[in-house]
Amino acid sequence: MFDDLLDANRRYSREFHDSGVAGIAAKGLAVLTCIDSRIDPLALLGLRAGDAKIIRNAGARVTEDALRSVVLAVNLLGVTRVCVVQHTECAMVGTTDAQLRARMKAERGVDAAGWKFLTSTDQLATLRADIEAIRACPLLPADLTIGGFVFDVHSGELVELESLATMRADETS
Repeated sequence: MFDDLLDANRRYSREFHDSGVAGIAAKGLAVLTCIDSRIDPLALLGLRAGDAKIIRNAGARVTEDALRSVVLAVNLLGVTRVCVVQHTECAMVGTTDAQLRARMKAERGVDAAGWKFLTSTDQLATLRADIEAIRACPLLPADLTIGGFVFDVHSGELVELESLATMRADETS
């Protein structure tokens, strides 16, 4: 089942050289982003291995577990900045948990009753709320720099939350 991965790792390990990179975030950055396969967080931010702590989950949501990772990264691993990077065409956006559960039932026969998937019908409001959840965490310093972004999976562009809010306001005017 995993022979392709083990073969690839054998090739990788033959040329691997321990970089000596420490376990701290060299650029003082933590990135919370989605599990979407189209996102390469290091490449899209011009980073290399060792520069940042990468935290991933479906929808790039500030869950209890993601917040746990941020708290550890900030307090023990050199992180001074956190960016939350959601993306366009996310399967978690524009739907509800009930709709997602119904889709899973219809497509895979899976009964996900009671599961919370943290879907969003308003990506920008959700992103704002997630940033506020980081700000409100008592285990994080008040001067922690936090940014919210949306990555366009077609253009590769990363747009800051406030710019998106301004664009949305202009569209409704």
